[in-house]
Amino acid sequence: MDDAPYFADVAIGPRPSRCVWTRTSDDVTLRAATWESGPRGTVMLFQGRTEYIEKYSDAAAQLGRHGFACAAIDWRGQGLSPRPARDRRLGHVGGFDEYQRDVDALLEIARAADLPRPWHVLGHSMGGAIALRACMRQSVFRRAVFSAPMWGLTLRPHERVMGWGVSGLASMLGLGERNTPGSGKSADPAGQPFEDNLLTTDPEMFAWMKRQIAEHPDLALGGPSLSWLWAALREMHAMARMAAPDLPALTLLGTDERIVDSDAIHVRMNGWDGGTLEIVEGARHEVLMEGEARRSALYDRIAAHLDG
Repeated sequence: MDDAPYFADVAIGPRPSRCVWTRTSDDVTLRAATWESGPRGTVMLFQGRTEYIEKYSDAAAQLGRHGFACAAIDWRGQGLSPRPARDRRLGHVGGFDEYQRDVDALLEIARAADLPRPWHVLGHSMGGAIALRACMRQSVFRRAVFSAPMWGLTLRPHERVMGWGVSGLASMLGLGERNTPGSGKSADPAGQPFEDNLLTTDPEMFAWMKRQIAEHPDLALGGPSLSWLWAALREMHAMARMAAPDLPALTLLGTDERIVDSDAIHVRMNGWDGGTLEIVEGARHEVLMEGEARRSALYDRIAAHLDG
C-alpha cells in the first residue's frame, strides 16, 4: 500500500500512524488512515456523506484519550477517493452495496495492521446506514455507536413520492449522474453562513469545517446524484424491514435534527434489544461536533458504552 496525503494543517490531534491508498474488491482506489496507539480496542469511523478523514481527526483524538485505536476511510465518491469524471463535486454512487466493499477494504487494513481487538464501529449520518448494514451482514464488531444515523430522510410526503419516482426513473434511463434538485443546503458548509446552519450550534467547529474545505478544495463535495438518492432510499427501505443486529448499540440524536428522519431512528431503537437512544438537547445533525465541553462528555459516554 502506497502512502496517501494527509492534511495535518486542518486536522486535530496526532497524525495517523499511517495514511495509505488501498483497493477494493471491485478495483476502486480509496484513501484510508489508522491511529494505532490505543490498547483497549479499535473504533472504525464511518463518515457521513460529504465527509473525509481529516474531519474525523477530532473523533480519533477524543477516542485516543480513552485508549482506543481508530481507523477511517474516504468512501468512494468523496474525500480524496475517486470522483465522477463528469463532475467531481457530485456525490455519486451506483448502489449502497458498493459501500460495503469499502467497508471490507477498511477491515482488511485493520487486519493487516493487527489493530487491537475488540473492534467497534461509530457511524455518523450516511455512515450510520453503512454501519447498520455492515453489522447486519457480519459479526466482526463487538459494539456500535450511531450519531444521527441516516435510517430515513426528512422529506415531506410529496418530496418522498417525487424522490422515489424521479431518482428511480433517472437511474433506469442512464441519467443517474445528474444532480438531485434542492439538495445543496445539506451538503458541505463552505458556502453556508453559520446562522441557521443544519450541522452544529458551535461557531468554532463550524469555522473549522469551513477552513478545511477552503484550504483544501479537493475535499469539498456538493449535493448527491439522483442515483445516490435512489440507492439511499432503497437501502433505508430494505433495512427498516430487517431485525436489529445482535450487538449493543448507542445512538445519539440531537433535538434540532433537520436532515435525517428522527422518527425512523426512534422506531429502530425502540425495537433494538440492547440498544440505547440518547437525546442530546439542542444539538444539530453533527452531534459529535458541538462545543468542546459537550463533545468531551459525549465521548466519555461513548467510551463507557464501548467498555460495556
